[in-house]
Amino acid sequence: MIEKSISVIIPNYNGAKLLEKYLPYTLAALEKVSSWEVIVVDDASSDGSVDFIKSTYPDIVLVQNRENSGFSVTCNAGMEVSRYNYLFFLNSDIKLTPGYFENQWSVFDREDTFGVMGKILEMDSGEIEVASKYPRKVGNKYKISSQFYYTGEGTFAPTAFLSGANALVDAKKMKYLGGFDTIFSPFYFEDLDLGTRAWRMGWKCFYDHKSVCYHLGSCTIKQENLKKGIKEIYFRNRLIFHGIHLHASALSQFRLQTLFLEVLPKVAIGQFWIYKSYKSFLQYEQNIKQSRDILENQMTAHQSNIALFDMIKILDREMAREEILWL
Repeated sequence: MIEKSISVIIPNYNGAKLLEKYLPYTLAALEKVSSWEVIVVDDASSDGSVDFIKSTYPDIVLVQNRENSGFSVTCNAGMEVSRYNYLFFLNSDIKLTPGYFENQWSVFDREDTFGVMGKILEMDSGEIEVASKYPRKVGNKYKISSQFYYTGEGTFAPTAFLSGANALVDAKKMKYLGGFDTIFSPFYFEDLDLGTRAWRMGWKCFYDHKSVCYHLGSCTIKQENLKKGIKEIYFRNRLIFHGIHLHASALSQFRLQTLFLEVLPKVAIGQFWIYKSYKSFLQYEQNIKQSRDILENQMTAHQSNIALFDMIKILDREMAREEILWL
């Protein structure tokens, strides 16, 4: 049996106050883990985050990016220096409960498990913010439109992806995939892409309804980026995701459908940001090809031929005999 050891990787950008408030809860949850380390990767903060970690938590591994590089690069930097068998990617605004990890270990008894995430509740309301994610096919689009959880005892629900806010993953599998794809920098869609790559490799991602944490919200993104800029990045990265994972025969049709059904109608009513975003997507053609080639080579090595929309059938089979509550 693999040792239950965890490298906690916390990407941080100007989150000194969040680290001060929520790190103690992380350390309390780790008290029941046999071996662990906490790695804070600072993404060129200007708020004193580095000094806070050095002075208050000298035993924490501190990695410093020379320039602000975004979520994927920052998480991967933590992965590179990690030592343990499982990697736990944790947002700085997540509050873990004391027994957070206790129920999750048994899911790794399955050799095909890639990772697991717990239930994320909204900090103020206590309502479920993130549960198991279910995908749907809408034309050539792959959409995560529904959430659910199992109501039975002792089961883990399959999920289309693991939230980057609280993902516990097999370090060996994560490193084989090369971590998060930096094509999505600075943020958005990197966790959906990672989960999709894992499923397409023949591995599985799970949601544990018994492991609970609380989320303050997307503080850093909301504070540091204008709303229009966020929409541009989100739309571009949604297109990049499809560029990587759609079957090659569907890509041309997908580009045309996106242009005529989404981009041009919005431009016609003055929403020019979407044209800028679409144009940016087209400039990523070589990067997308590189990501596709890497994944295809990895899948070939593992004798997997799982296509993007095959994942829906796989999840349906996993869910077939369970009692489900849709949110």
